[in-house]
Amino acid sequence: MHSFGYRANALLAFAVTVLALICGIASFSDNFNSPSPSAEVQVLNINRFRKKLTGDDEVGLTLNISANLESLFTWNTKQVFVFFTAEYATPKNMLNQVSLWDSIIPSKERAKFQIQTSNKYRFIDQGSNLRGNDFNITMHWHVMPKTGKMFADNLVISGYRLPEAYR
Repeated sequence: MHSFGYRANALLAFAVTVLALICGIASFSDNFNSPSPSAEVQVLNINRFRKKLTGDDEVGLTLNISANLESLFTWNTKQVFVFFTAEYATPKNMLNQVSLWDSIIPSKERAKFQIQTSNKYRFIDQGSNLRGNDFNITMHWHVMPKTGKMFADNLVISGYRLPEAYR
């Protein structure tokens, strides 16, 4: 006869093994999902475009963001972190990225949204490189699953240009 402790240990070890197997299968099943999120971003207004006293350029934008992230949600998705960045090149750096806006999308019901907002974070270039410069707005997303590895990707939306003169 086995003692109560021995039987409880065997039952717990079996339960943990089954749970680990189910988590592994759940994580593996997400590899077959091929999401296709979409987004449109309009720059409605350039509220502020100035040179600061430190010599840095600063831009304030009003954005109209429409996004559909429903395809990112599966039965294993806990939440999605989405953020938009302005990306541009300068003579000193091939790629500059500045966060403009971010949000946590907790469910598929909230994954399709349209928002009109100013940039949540300051759009500042360390130098005077923004006048007349082209930039892209990139939507980045990080899918946080209930179990398994986190998945990240992005979507580049191009065709934006800053004015030649400060306002």
